[in-house]
Amino acid sequence: MAKLDKFLELLVTQKAEALELVPSKPATLLTGAGPKPMTKDPLTAAQIAALVREIAPTDRKSLAPGQEARFEYDSPAGKVAVFYVNDDGGTARFRPGPLPSEVPAAPVAPAPSAPTAAKGEIADEPRATAPPTRASQLYRVVPEDLAPHRAKMHQLFEELVKSGSSDLHLRTDQPPVLRLHGEMERTEGPPISEGELELLIRSIQSPKAMGEFQERNDADWAYEIDGLARFRCNAGRERLGPFAVFRIIPTKILTADQLGLSKEVQNLAYLTKGLVLVTGPTGSGKSTTLAGIIDLVNRTRTDHIITIEDPIEFVHPSKSCIVTQREVGVHTAGFKQALRAALREDPDVVLVGEMRDLETVAIAIETAETGHLVFGTLHTTTAPSTIDRIIDQFSADRQGQIRVMLSESLKGVVSQTLCKKIGGGRVAAKEILLTNSAISNLIREGKVFQIPSIMQTNKKAGMMTMNDCLIDLVDQKLVEPKEAYMKSVDKSGFAGLLKAKRHDTSFLDSMKE
Repeated sequence: MAKLDKFLELLVTQKAEALELVPSKPATLLTGAGPKPMTKDPLTAAQIAALVREIAPTDRKSLAPGQEARFEYDSPAGKVAVFYVNDDGGTARFRPGPLPSEVPAAPVAPAPSAPTAAKGEIADEPRATAPPTRASQLYRVVPEDLAPHRAKMHQLFEELVKSGSSDLHLRTDQPPVLRLHGEMERTEGPPISEGELELLIRSIQSPKAMGEFQERNDADWAYEIDGLARFRCNAGRERLGPFAVFRIIPTKILTADQLGLSKEVQNLAYLTKGLVLVTGPTGSGKSTTLAGIIDLVNRTRTDHIITIEDPIEFVHPSKSCIVTQREVGVHTAGFKQALRAALREDPDVVLVGEMRDLETVAIAIETAETGHLVFGTLHTTTAPSTIDRIIDQFSADRQGQIRVMLSESLKGVVSQTLCKKIGGGRVAAKEILLTNSAISNLIREGKVFQIPSIMQTNKKAGMMTMNDCLIDLVDQKLVEPKEAYMKSVDKSGFAGLLKAKRHDTSFLDSMKE
């Protein structure tokens, strides 16, 4: 009797969806009520491999690293379909019944055909001979019993796009929630159970994301539906069970003109070297602005663009430029590794999707200094705070050197936030810093606090503070005074601007109470 037989008996008798063996996790039954641990101690990859080998056909006991396989096993409780991934983790999944037919996880490019395995043998999945070039090609086939869940996810995505919302939230025991113009709106659909949500998430996850979700209870990935849109996906677990958030990424990239980027900001796309940062809180449209700038480079220059993202969001087909897009965790180990490698890949323009650690920031500055144009993002709210954030990441003995390097390499900072428009929709408010000799001197001398005054006296050069942009939106009757006030960082200064221009400030009195 195989060691797995007692677990497989529970799988069949309890009518569970599947039995999963994941390294560093206990053996788990996936039931309609949610995951149910079957062992006290977590399993190791070696233990999982030994358990699978014990029930595999005698002539196919081994599976090369990196391969995925499926076969049927006649357990004492009945026939079971086995799915095994011999990667760094070594994950196995067992489902009651015979091996089901399989359907593509997403539209994929044709792959080379593989010989059909005889019944009972391990059949290796067909594999493309070249690395995938599209996000949809990263998804493996899934068992047929997940196909209905994938179909439901596609229906939810279609509703998300049709409604004009930006985000879809799925939470345990709640109906789907959409974010429309910044506001959360519950749909009229039925609540989603914990077990159903688990399967909905799995039905569209890439193998990498599935492994991360099983190991860390958090995962990020991108998903694409041809002809509809791409989606930035995140899944995690909280007190009530699994949850997921999906943000729509339009397949059509808005141009710099359509985004309303000023000529001065557009001119940053024509620089031959330097560092340009687009900053703002999560959901402020940083990726959309950067995509418009990269598209401008792609259409008007004849260079090599390398993007390093986690995950890849906007897809840039090569136009006048050659575009290389790399996804962290799929095509490279991390931002800093990819950024170092980029220096040997003949780049002209490099986009760093997120400058999230000190070493990535340091390499980005060095790259900008060595004759490359580098675009990056930070989660800061103003241009001066962006400069302070970069410098403060370094130890005190290095800050003087970084100030000098930054004063020479930083060419511009665009800090933005999204405001609700009067009548519906949202509009971006942008603070624009364009480095000149005065700005460079203030950075070098550690007098960043004086930068806002330089920005105000250089409006004709294209610079603009956030308060000036917000008051312009109020003057144009695009944004309500209260909305602009809530988005302002310097609220006392902005209240003074509202009063000076005789806008309604009655809401300020209610806020003081």
